[in-house]
Amino acid sequence: MFYELISSMAILVRSKLIRCALIMTILSIIIATGQSLELLGMLRPLPSVLGVLSFGGMALIWRDISSKVKGENRTLSSLLSQYFAVKVVGWLGKRQRGKLEADTLNIRQAQEETLLKRLRKNADTCYGKQYDFRSIKDCEAFRTRHPVTTYEHYRELVMRVAAGEEKVLIAEKPLILAMTSGTSGASAMLLSTKDTNTEFFLQGVAVCLDAMRRAFPASDSLQRTTKLFYSPTFRQSEAGIPIGPNSSTPASSRHMLNLYTTPAPAFQVPSERDTLYLHLLFALKDPSVGTLESNFASTVFYAFSALQERWQELVEDIKLGQVSHALALEPGVRASLEGQMKPDLERATQLQNHFQQGFVGIARRLWPQLNLVLAVDSGSNQIYGEMLRERYCQGIPFYSPFYAATEGLIGVNLWPEEERRRYLLCPRSMFCEFLPEASLDQETPEKHTLLMEEVQEGHSYEMVVTNASGLFRYRMGDIVKVVGFHNQCPVVEFQYRRGQMLSVRGEKVSEVMFLGALKRAISQWPGAKLVDYCCAESAIMGESCGGSDPHYQVFVELKGVRNLTEEQRYKLDQCVQEDSAVYKSFRYKGSIGPMRVQMVAEGAFKELRKQMMAFSNTSANTFKMHRVLRRKEYADFLLGKTI
Repeated sequence: MFYELISSMAILVRSKLIRCALIMTILSIIIATGQSLELLGMLRPLPSVLGVLSFGGMALIWRDISSKVKGENRTLSSLLSQYFAVKVVGWLGKRQRGKLEADTLNIRQAQEETLLKRLRKNADTCYGKQYDFRSIKDCEAFRTRHPVTTYEHYRELVMRVAAGEEKVLIAEKPLILAMTSGTSGASAMLLSTKDTNTEFFLQGVAVCLDAMRRAFPASDSLQRTTKLFYSPTFRQSEAGIPIGPNSSTPASSRHMLNLYTTPAPAFQVPSERDTLYLHLLFALKDPSVGTLESNFASTVFYAFSALQERWQELVEDIKLGQVSHALALEPGVRASLEGQMKPDLERATQLQNHFQQGFVGIARRLWPQLNLVLAVDSGSNQIYGEMLRERYCQGIPFYSPFYAATEGLIGVNLWPEEERRRYLLCPRSMFCEFLPEASLDQETPEKHTLLMEEVQEGHSYEMVVTNASGLFRYRMGDIVKVVGFHNQCPVVEFQYRRGQMLSVRGEKVSEVMFLGALKRAISQWPGAKLVDYCCAESAIMGESCGGSDPHYQVFVELKGVRNLTEEQRYKLDQCVQEDSAVYKSFRYKGSIGPMRVQMVAEGAFKELRKQMMAFSNTSANTFKMHRVLRRKEYADFLLGKTI
């Protein structure tokens, strides 16, 4: 999350630090005394006055810096750069939060202004002329003129952009051609623009940092963050536009990486395994880490799994002041990293003692001042968040800040301290419409779209969005449930992806329903702990499915048990029947056969994850485990791993 902050604030600290300090000194005095910026006009441009203000302001700043928890071995310039960046983004966060609150009081106006802004900007494109965007004056005219769309509507248009044609869908050249994660089907190529990134920072990052500091005051520190990030691989389109995942990169803020425990050269390492080792190595060196951050909780979970496997090697490197020779590093990168390593027997001994006590609650022992785990742990990442809280990260708060996708920012979590992950929709990020869940199977569901002010609490909808990067009335495939309102604005919980629904006879068992049933069943399997799971419909299994009646194949990786009895396996089928009356009816009639539960070997899902990323060219930063498998190769792989 801080990459977006750093990129936007870099101009304040890239150079001329003394000048920046003087400016920020004056601003900090005004902010600290609660005065408005009009006070600046009252300052006489006398050198003596400025000198006194500068000296007094720097004294106030240094006192503030001295009072905060700081990371070890920090230079003055790195402390000042972090301090100023955090202060400015704190002010920006409060400002953006105020704007958001105002928008939630008149949601219709905010949404219509957002829509018309998009249409006006792209009115002179080929697409804008086709639908005569310039003549559209309100939401109703737009919804009447423009159809609800899916990706097929844009495929050829995006290819024209990739080939270099200008003003096809959007007025400007895209920054990248962003590949979706392909969770519920083939990866799609979407456009990503400067506006998309700006909105994500202003309406997402700034607002969530403000919410985070309100809920967790200890996070307002000068400690370093361990950011689990892997540099994605990009290829070039015919016109030279980068193609890859839509995630921030360290290259855009390399001069500010001193805020992180991982040194800049580590981000040049192409291997995910080697980069993860370096993340862990430099995080372990610093006992004052304040935050663990990643896009998804799954990445944090896999990091702790790797730590459990390789802690002895890591401790030895810290003891000797070296970087493991098992890592395939370029000579220059290795030399740079080893230049930052010094033998540290005391820290190595501390770490060894912590690891020998076991891994339950290990994060707090390794980093006693750890304030927060910052990662999305809703949706398909829910089980990873639960496992982290139960095992590695006991007692440490988690904050799931955003609901976002390749299409853009959707919602922000204004309630960090709550376990329930709910997100306030951002009314100025995208123009949103909603298809009622009950209408999704109708021939023309687009006739039933509702606006933000028309949805009802307790009902579920598929989101239809118009964004800043060339998607108009686009069916995202995300199903959300409206769980309340903040003023007039809906608050939602993510439910499932439309392509991640189990249905062999039209019964429609969603991801959230199945996971609830699975957790209840496992609670009745003595000693069993869920590590990971996925399902497949028998139709994709072919002759390997082991039965003629349509049924679900369920693959589970468990800890604490070596096998499952038939009675235990059937318990899952019973739990699903309890939650789905339609599934129960089909089971009673014999139209659906009994669920087949397969227990797979340890590490099977870790290997499956690698296969899925390789097939879809998905970055480790954006990968989400598929809960319903749609490719026979993946199901066959797990069948080969069954115990």
